[in-house]
Amino acid sequence: MVLQKQAGPKFVHKSVTFMTDRRQRLLQLLESSPGDSFLLFALAKEFEAAGEKHQAFEYYQKLQQSDPGYVGLYYHLGKLYESQADYLNAVQTYKKGIEVCRKAGDQHAASELAGALLNIEDPDE
Repeated sequence: MVLQKQAGPKFVHKSVTFMTDRRQRLLQLLESSPGDSFLLFALAKEFEAAGEKHQAFEYYQKLQQSDPGYVGLYYHLGKLYESQADYLNAVQTYKKGIEVCRKAGDQHAASELAGALLNIEDPDE
């Protein structure tokens, strides 16, 4: 682990600083390209990785509203719902994602969502 000395006696892990810098850069890019699907998704993942689930939900939901055909959204949003024990929304998200994937012709993503859905409906398998 690489630690970076900050002003005073505190030490901060370099990856935390890098994540914050990356998040700031993504937010700046989003200002110039509001509604950019990749940027919304990347920001949701950044907030999720930092444990800021409320913010992650916010960006996933913005993405879902602006680009409901963004296939990668549904697996990650469903898993985030699962992590909050919100299984009803996870199931609905996976089912919607399967529908979107099939319309897009992405059978691989549809099968990943079907697997995630099966694990919720029958977690012993």
